[in-house]
Amino acid sequence: MDVPELLARACEVVPGDVRSNAGFSPDDVRACLHRAEWDSALELLVDLPDSPWQTVAFWHLLERAAELLWMHRDAAWCRWRGREVRHGVIRAELRLVPPEAAGGRRLPIPGAGQLRPMWAVGAPDTELRIARVWVERAPEIPPGGRGVIRLAPLSPAAWSHLERGALITMHEGRPVAGTATIVQVTPPREPHVEGPESP
Repeated sequence: MDVPELLARACEVVPGDVRSNAGFSPDDVRACLHRAEWDSALELLVDLPDSPWQTVAFWHLLERAAELLWMHRDAAWCRWRGREVRHGVIRAELRLVPPEAAGGRRLPIPGAGQLRPMWAVGAPDTELRIARVWVERAPEIPPGGRGVIRLAPLSPAAWSHLERGALITMHEGRPVAGTATIVQVTPPREPHVEGPESP
């Protein structure tokens, strides 16, 4: 399929009454497609609020369109969102240790899921667990900074006990590098056979 067909198929999935935070609807997406504004149509579809109608197949259509448009960060985001449909959403507010303190990062946390630190997630075990980090609505978190992140655990089942308000700590060595407060935990929407997943 080419880009227009991929985007048109994705648009067909969207209920007619859905609106983005900016007020855009599926009709606005169709108008972009009619004008051959493929990148704008993709951005409108990606910006629609999280909802049960957003399936793995929906995000795969958008990922493929983004790849064909050379919109690499958008493609990575669509791939991330498809993973969240299968494994659930974990969002947290992260506060990094100041760079001059023990454990503090001297480089920013890159925003698009490249970093895979270890996390102490508490019960039911005390092992450190690996999860990738996606920074929301920002290209990065500066050293000593804070921001809302999404987490993609390598072993999602080990994180299933977390609830809103729980505190977890980020580790890149022995000292704590940051502390995160869980702000959202949403269970998977599509069944998936559990097992370690390559971040």
